[in-house]
Amino acid sequence: MIANAIQEIENFIDEVSPIHRDVKSSAYLGDLLVTAYSKFSRNRTFGFMIGKGYSVKTAQLEMDMIAEGYYATKCVKEINKKFQVEMPILEAVYNILYEKISPVIEMKILTDKLA
Repeated sequence: MIANAIQEIENFIDEVSPIHRDVKSSAYLGDLLVTAYSKFSRNRTFGFMIGKGYSVKTAQLEMDMIAEGYYATKCVKEINKKFQVEMPILEAVYNILYEKISPVIEMKILTDKLA
């Protein structure tokens, strides 16, 4: 999943940025790795809660801090309307957070796409 995520980020940035950016640098890869693996990550905590069945609103209320990934998901989705980069992970996350599709269903669809 992490390898697919970094590839998705790279494809998106290559399409939207006129300047080449190394997504394996600390700014991009570091943020992805913290989100994926650190128990101190706000986005990971938020995602864990959503995966456990919390609603977005309930998860937001239970957290002491803001999980900016919730808002970033919608922003990137909006930007990508112009560029049309294939982003199955973004689509899955967006569908879970904003379309209220079951995380179990979305993850099954995503793993089938990425396999």
